[in-house]
Amino acid sequence: MAYDISVENIKCGGCANTITSKLNAMDIVDSCQVDIENGVVNVNGDESHRAEVIQQLLKLGYPEKGSAEGLKAAKAKAKSFVSCAVGRIKESH
Repeated sequence: MAYDISVENIKCGGCANTITSKLNAMDIVDSCQVDIENGVVNVNGDESHRAEVIQQLLKLGYPEKGSAEGLKAAKAKAKSFVSCAVGRIKESH
């Protein structure tokens, strides 16, 4: 079953690469795709694990839209810059 999660801070293919590789490594995710333009992660897997996927996205710096506030939002944005850079490095190899 597929479900969508709207997230903050997706800026480029590097971000999408990081999200895709980290989520696909989770046993609870069959596959995922990232819509960079709309900031949406489409996850194929059991939706009962949605909270765990959202937690992983937050850990990577891509919180669910409307879920992070204040300092947490700034911290998540900083993490997303790092994830973006790492994704770009992996993309170029």
